[in-house]
Amino acid sequence: MKGIYKRGDVYYISYSLNGKRIQKAISTDRKLAEAVLQKHKVEIAENRHLDVKREKKIKFEDFVNEYLELHSKLKKSYNTDCKIAGLLKKFFGGKYLYEITSLDIEKFKSVRAKEVSPATVNRALAVLKSMFNRAIVWNKAEHNPCRAVKMFKENNQRLRFLEKEEINGLLENCSEHLRPIVITALNTGMRKSEILKLKWRDIDIKRGIIHLLDTKNGEKREVPMNEITQKTIIGVLKHLDSQYVFCDKNGKPYGDVRKSFATALKNSKIDDFHFHDLRHTFASQLVMSGVDLNTTRELLGHKSLEMTLRYSHLSCNHKKRAVDVLEQRLAIETPKIGYKSVTEAKDGNTVTKNNSFNSLKDNVL
Repeated sequence: MKGIYKRGDVYYISYSLNGKRIQKAISTDRKLAEAVLQKHKVEIAENRHLDVKREKKIKFEDFVNEYLELHSKLKKSYNTDCKIAGLLKKFFGGKYLYEITSLDIEKFKSVRAKEVSPATVNRALAVLKSMFNRAIVWNKAEHNPCRAVKMFKENNQRLRFLEKEEINGLLENCSEHLRPIVITALNTGMRKSEILKLKWRDIDIKRGIIHLLDTKNGEKREVPMNEITQKTIIGVLKHLDSQYVFCDKNGKPYGDVRKSFATALKNSKIDDFHFHDLRHTFASQLVMSGVDLNTTRELLGHKSLEMTLRYSHLSCNHKKRAVDVLEQRLAIETPKIGYKSVTEAKDGNTVTKNNSFNSLKDNVL
């Protein structure tokens, strides 16, 4: 097997170096694969092919530490990257960078898919791909084996939200420290991380505004507070030695409220619900109350309307009210719609029946 060949949608190159057959997955683009193969041939001819001995000295786990320190530490996702890196080390630990193949990554993908959701697997693959991209830039690897591995399709249209009765039940079962956090989420649509990081300096009670300086998309956002949100935040016992709104008895911000939230859900008999679904509840209740999608988008902090459109199917009542308003504005007199008389034979007698719009409507309803 020489030159270029294809498996599935991916083109591979195959060449000989020092009597050893080398095969690599390159890309779904044949021209790119041809260019890479030609580059290797030239380098082999000029005796300046990649120093394999140097590359063999780079253990995967060593490079991961370097990646976290020099690259990931500068990102907001650093803590998440560290957790993912730990999993990757367990699977690929002991291998040199150049030894890790697309097949190895497919095996990792398969194993993790039995343990976690497709979205969680994809996050790990994204980090691994970023690692190899950095390795290429830093001249520690020649190619990225992740390129030939497809990510799982994700269902990003999950839309779980609470009805009014469920909301009341949940709040009744929330612990003392959890209730104000949940009320804030339900009335502002803020993400859990945004709420738990909230500081007193971010709260403008006079104007009724929460200033979010550290958001998911990196942009500052102003979140309006309704009366219940203002009263809830004012009612939170302020810790004298802490700048955080929601904190424990020692003044430290809550790292997570997963356990207390799970307990509240269990006692409320609410299944298949996550904290982030409180954000969906906020948006869904807005739309069902007649708030337009663009305003909902701005309140959620979405950059585009595309993410907000998932709530559009909930606005049927709003659309109905819209055409009702049009009816009132135009004030068109309802036409008298008549139909031809229908003669029916009933009990041997002839009965003449006149169909009208109202009688037809009554029959339908």
